[in-house]
Amino acid sequence: MRRLNTKIIVLLVLVSAILPGCQKYLDEDLQGERSDQQFYQTANDAELALTGVYNVMSFANSDNRIWVFGDVASDDAAQGGIPGDQADIGLIDDFNVSTDNGNLEQVWVLYYEGVSRANKLLDHIDGINMDAERRNQIKGEAKFLRAYFYYWLVNIFGDIPVHTTTPTTEELQKAATPAAEVWSTVIIADLTEAASLLPEKFTGSDMGRATSIAANAFLARAYLFNGQWSLSEEAAMKVVNSGIPQLALVYKDNFTYATRDNSEVIFAVRHLADQDPGLGNGLNQWFAPRAQNGYGFNAPVQNFVDEFEKTLTGIYDPRLDYTIGREGQIWLDSNVMFNPEWSPTGYLQKKYIQPLSEVGKESKDQGELHYIFLRYGDVILMLAEALNEQGRTGEAESYLNMIRTRARESYLYDSNLPDYGTIPDGLLPDLTGSSQSSLRDAIRHERRVELGFEFNRYFDIIRYGESYANEAFADKTNFNYSTYKHFPIPQSELNTNFKL
Repeated sequence: MRRLNTKIIVLLVLVSAILPGCQKYLDEDLQGERSDQQFYQTANDAELALTGVYNVMSFANSDNRIWVFGDVASDDAAQGGIPGDQADIGLIDDFNVSTDNGNLEQVWVLYYEGVSRANKLLDHIDGINMDAERRNQIKGEAKFLRAYFYYWLVNIFGDIPVHTTTPTTEELQKAATPAAEVWSTVIIADLTEAASLLPEKFTGSDMGRATSIAANAFLARAYLFNGQWSLSEEAAMKVVNSGIPQLALVYKDNFTYATRDNSEVIFAVRHLADQDPGLGNGLNQWFAPRAQNGYGFNAPVQNFVDEFEKTLTGIYDPRLDYTIGREGQIWLDSNVMFNPEWSPTGYLQKKYIQPLSEVGKESKDQGELHYIFLRYGDVILMLAEALNEQGRTGEAESYLNMIRTRARESYLYDSNLPDYGTIPDGLLPDLTGSSQSSLRDAIRHERRVELGFEFNRYFDIIRYGESYANEAFADKTNFNYSTYKHFPIPQSELNTNFKL
């Protein structure tokens, strides 16, 4: 594991929270070198250090490859791009992964850097003379962010070394902690404390930080991933009962620049164009077609398209065309039709790509869309799953139907849809009288179409168990559940930490 260099690089805060209109950034000039003894002296130092923790999440950094593991490794997507480009991504897509795969190294180093920055701040915060309430809030934010980094690390790698303070040289040699313990003693513990330290919302210049609602939404996911259904329900209900986040009227508003700050977004990584160093959303370039100066990676496959429901007259769930580009449909600008030759699969995903009218070819890596980590639609589906697994299928069904209702009612609110103002007959009907087993299947289906290309799918497949995973990857001859329940720790770490 790599320790944080004592240089504090201060960039912008890149996170948004649940309230609409969240535009606040901490815009600071780059600072020179200062040792730990010189730094962590004032309240402003604490704020700058916290900004550095937030910054690690940014997709301005091309090493931030969680999409490779969450999407490309799943049954939703293929590598995309052109043959031979980024071959290590293709090896993950094919489940032919060795410890020297560069994507393993990039995610490992980047997210442990986030852990290190959070640890260093938490190690020093109590020694800073500052307002006690703000100190506690900073602790809560840092613990939320540390949980975020460990969440991705444990999902991707499984058993991993854990440090919750800045390690000495000797302590860097540490055996891996079992994944179950990482969840319970770090992720869930940090989020529980964060929820107790943070307010439900920030206002004014502090809008855009992690909140107790974000911590509880994250807790609902952590408990869900560990099969702790009643605790997941409890955390999700705290979000629901707050009354603060709400479903956006139109699904696509979560992924459109003009409406990206809406009531559904609970926690998201924010990007800002035209900064030096760059802070734009590089996913805009990774996923856009090469014809528009993108790279065309993370390409949806037919299996994903086939998951979407359609009426007897062939009208699809509108989330399909909100999520992907396909033949015969408008791409992003109203005067551009999607060309299936842009992708080896015939499809490209849309969620992090802005039209050329917003981000031109010459600045393709300067996107300003969020990466949404938590949104209210996800919370509702988590609640439905937690209730159903406790045998409360009727209650679960009502929450699932909220998501289906929002999807079909896009026809009442999106004037760009054909026959706007009228919901097509038979589109996404409510479910009624489901058994626990049938509703479990329905929830899994709904998570796939609702949360597609939000970097969740692979981890959902794995947590559903071996039988589900083997079916999902029936066409992947190299897939073995025991082998790929988690990916291997990178060779660089094995070469330096001899206790692994």
